Amino acid sequence: VQLQASGGGTVQDGGSLRLSCVVSGRPLSGYAMGWFRQAPGKERELVATITWNLGITSYGDSVKGRFTVSRDNAKNTGYLQMNSLKPEDTAVYYCAARLVSSAPQYPYWGQETLVTVSS
Repeated sequence: VQLQASGGGTVQDGGSLRLSCVVSGRPLSGYAMGWFRQAPGKERELVATITWNLGITSYGDSVKGRFTVSRDNAKNTGYLQMNSLKPEDTAVYYCAARLVSSAPQYPYWGQETLVTVSS
């Protein structure tokens, strides 16, 4: 499984961005996609997850109500819509994938995409 994340950039406080994660190598049926972020000097944080088959989602407390995770099975692409962005959302963001039935560790990772929110 190969993942390619994109869509990062610089926005002002309150703005929006949509990250994309294109999956290649195999369909993600039976997998879950996670979106992570890591800010400078902080630990990596799980932001949101979605199961590919049923579209079951979960969110970290810091992004609930502002971020929406989705997927397009036909395009084998996952998305993270980020609204009402705050300066504390500034981080490098990653998408990752794992089998739903496996342990919580994610063995497949895309490259980082940088999100900067200016105040």
